Amino acid sequence: MIKNVVTGGLALFAVFVLYAGGALAKEDRHVGYYYPKPANIETYTARARVLEDMDRRKRIEFVVTMVNAMLSRPYPLPASIFVKGDQAEKLIIVSNEEGRLNTIYRARALLATMTSSVRDTEIFKKYSVESYFTFLDLLKMLGFKKVTVSDGDAFTHQILIK
Repeated sequence: MIKNVVTGGLALFAVFVLYAGGALAKEDRHVGYYYPKPANIETYTARARVLEDMDRRKRIEFVVTMVNAMLSRPYPLPASIFVKGDQAEKLIIVSNEEGRLNTIYRARALLATMTSSVRDTEIFKKYSVESYFTFLDLLKMLGFKKVTVSDGDAFTHQILIK
């Protein structure tokens, strides 16, 4: 009897672990591969809305343009920037240098710097939002749903874009 209870209990536990693991994997399957589990997850409510003609291809083109601009500089890439997700809706930024992007403040500072760099873009000027929208608003306009910033070692910060 006790053997059956223990065996049944272990089987139930195994089912729970498999189910929970599957649920976690669906939630963020990139944890443990590109970055550690996020220390912080926040939600940013964008002031912008997704532009009508945005799609997977355009999000990929946006990131390729950013990466190519970084590659044209005469020094190594400070961070890797890439997209993931079936619709390329997840932007991931991982530091390539030890001791960088390892706090929430550094992650937010990077995003603030990116805001400064996109304020002069045609899309912000077209809608007259260059002094109001942020980099995260631009990502919303392009259809991104999540941004993950990591030091590539022990720290990860995620922002869900609503």
